[in-house]
Amino acid sequence: MYLHPPEKWVNVTGGGGMMDSMRPNVFAGAGFDRAGALRRDQAWIEERLRHPDTRFAPVWELKNLFVAGEGPHVRWLTPAEAGPLLGAGTAVFLGMHGGAARFAIEVGHEDPADVAARTGAEFGELRRHGAALEPAEAGMLALARGMMHWHARHRFCGVCGEPTEARDAGHLRACTATACGAIHFPRTDPAVIMRVTHGDRVLLGRQASWDPGRYSTLAGFVEPGESLEDAVAREVMEETGVAVRDVRYHSSQPWPFPASLMVGFTAEAVSDAIQVDNDELEEARWFTRDEYRRGMEDGSILPSAPISISHRLVFDWLDEVGG
Repeated sequence: MYLHPPEKWVNVTGGGGMMDSMRPNVFAGAGFDRAGALRRDQAWIEERLRHPDTRFAPVWELKNLFVAGEGPHVRWLTPAEAGPLLGAGTAVFLGMHGGAARFAIEVGHEDPADVAARTGAEFGELRRHGAALEPAEAGMLALARGMMHWHARHRFCGVCGEPTEARDAGHLRACTATACGAIHFPRTDPAVIMRVTHGDRVLLGRQASWDPGRYSTLAGFVEPGESLEDAVAREVMEETGVAVRDVRYHSSQPWPFPASLMVGFTAEAVSDAIQVDNDELEEARWFTRDEYRRGMEDGSILPSAPISISHRLVFDWLDEVGG
């Protein structure tokens, strides 16, 4: 039960707290052309799979191929390099970038160690390298990772159980049973992540499995039949017993770990009394800006990684005028 009705706390048009709003979150603002109208042009797709300018991003166990070094970068494959992989796994058209088609390709029968060895690269976690990548490449790898996760889990029809096959350049799967013929599309799970403040303090929580000193903004998945604003209020109440008002949209972030969209909000707490749900959190507490800064300086507080929207939510608050 909320202490304030929705009209008292909902404002999704933005406003206070929207610091540096033109700076996109990691994986957002990618800027490449997804070229959705071309996905159904099978002749064009077949020609692009062989075109010398086309580049492929191999994916193995949801890891992407990187060239390590001081500034890690994506190792794209030419059609000749990708040849052994074509036909063995799923190829997904990512879009157009720099005038060339880009595809993700599943590492199927070939040994991933052989792929890495012959390309002078290594498979690594996008979560580790994403913040260091140029926005278009980060966005394309996020799409590649998310699509490969979806394909791996939808090889059989959820309606009748028969095998499915990829169509539209990997952007849908169709049931192969004539009597069924169900069409399956990729899905994204919306989750809310929120910076809750009370006066000049921010509410942060931690899970027991995290490194000591790691604190983050609260977050949770949106339930069926629930608005984003309702999800913010419910999750904060469930996890900490804190009622909120004045919920405002901040920014969003694709989060392909495995298939979420993080929708960021700010909210003001009605009171500062905390009652932690220990099934969700080990601890939740209020921090002033000075406490948080001192904690980062002496190492007692570990902020969220820069790749995450939580990092931006907190640091925007730290940077607010008068903070």
